[in-house]
Amino acid sequence: MIDTAENQAMPTTEPFNPQARAPFFEALRDYLKKDMVAFHTPGHKYGQGIDPEFLELVGQNMFKIDLCELPEVDNLHDPEHVIKEAQELAAAAYGADYSFFLVNGSTCGNHTMVLSVCDPGDKILIPRNCHKSVIGGILLSGAIPVYLKPIWDKEYGFYDSITPEEVEASLEAHPDVKALLVVNPTYYGVTCDIEAIAKICHKYNKPLLVDEAHGPHLHFHSDLPISALDAGADLVVQSTHKIIAGMTQASMFHMRDTGHVDVQRVRKVLQIVQSTSPSYVLMASLDTARRQMALHGQELLSHALEVSEWARQELNTIPGVHCFGKERIGQPGIHNIDLTKLVVNVTGLGISGFDVLDLLNEKYGVQSEMATLTNVLAIVTFANPRSDLERLVNAFRAISEEIHTKGIPQQVRPLLQTLDLPELPKASMTPREAFYAKTEKIPFQESVGRICTEIVSPYPPGIPILVPGEQITRELVDYLQQVYRYGGFINGPEDIRLHTIKVVA
Repeated sequence: MIDTAENQAMPTTEPFNPQARAPFFEALRDYLKKDMVAFHTPGHKYGQGIDPEFLELVGQNMFKIDLCELPEVDNLHDPEHVIKEAQELAAAAYGADYSFFLVNGSTCGNHTMVLSVCDPGDKILIPRNCHKSVIGGILLSGAIPVYLKPIWDKEYGFYDSITPEEVEASLEAHPDVKALLVVNPTYYGVTCDIEAIAKICHKYNKPLLVDEAHGPHLHFHSDLPISALDAGADLVVQSTHKIIAGMTQASMFHMRDTGHVDVQRVRKVLQIVQSTSPSYVLMASLDTARRQMALHGQELLSHALEVSEWARQELNTIPGVHCFGKERIGQPGIHNIDLTKLVVNVTGLGISGFDVLDLLNEKYGVQSEMATLTNVLAIVTFANPRSDLERLVNAFRAISEEIHTKGIPQQVRPLLQTLDLPELPKASMTPREAFYAKTEKIPFQESVGRICTEIVSPYPPGIPILVPGEQITRELVDYLQQVYRYGGFINGPEDIRLHTIKVVA
């Protein structure tokens, strides 16, 4: 049919798609049109009191929709209309029975998952590569962690995923655990067999909780790994801001009403861990990000996958670097891979991932997500045009050419072999007992045999290697000092250089 103005005006027979609405965003937009005078929080009064330089940079409309719990725009803690409708649309889009907006990031979502299923003294199965917010939820709840050990990837120097076999063996060995919490996908895009794990959990009548911070896009494209909700998980937390178009700190909490978790307890916990002054700007970004994915996700994510694969192939032609892809699927701990993640191994360049990250940033204007001793991680989303990927590839090519011209000797591979993770330390107290115990600060070198009271997460690999209640070993001391010496950093303890550490007195 010729596209004429007459044809465009013809009525459509297609039914209205409710996902085309963004009710909360629309309510904010409508409120912005009103001529209102403000005698309520926030104190900047629709931006009139904002520092002029900040206002010039950002623009006034953002401050005009930075509102509080006004009748027109609803209340996150007791939603009755536009927030309620927006959350219901999110649930329908993702295949959940309930969805909740999070303004405190996925951290509060992970806290909520643990607090919703565990009372003090209850056990919960968690993988050792969990985010530190999961440990935070354990400290808050008084739960006792039972650890699963994911497959350690010696070639790349990070944890892959857990296996269904390990999950079933652990549930057999610990029938009193209240739930299993898994990380899927990992920071590096690796996924476990989440469908098989969900079936195993439900076979043992245990809920499956999933930290899907890096997977808010999975549901919307058939070429991506299956999402946790589609696989049968009970509770799922997603960082909408990490991969799709939410603003930083904006996340979602999803629930399937399988009977394993009480939705009213979830609601109560969310009211405790979430701010009572939620950002209406963040919630608007959640509403519109959901609409965008529901309407255009397949098309947008096809672009992300296409440019990622182009970049992967180009990177793999550059001497000294390698970006893994589908060829690794099926290896132990790698059930599937999110191919929008570009994990670039730089061992062959003879310098560390930290050095490459700095060169990319300072010399080539390319800011990657993070680095480890041997890798640089670039996260690609639908918002990256191909020109972004061309700059990334060209920067790696230039670095490789410069290094091979100078003839810098190989340095990193021997270090990688020395940084195999030590065995998991023995727990002498529960995390909560150690966290609240009397403490003393001692030299880290003299801490062997003492009980740690801090969360210690070295980067690499970016996971808690010591949590409160665990006994410090000589192997851990040596490992952590090597991480720091070779360019990594330590997150969590008061003394991030680890000259000292806090232990139970």
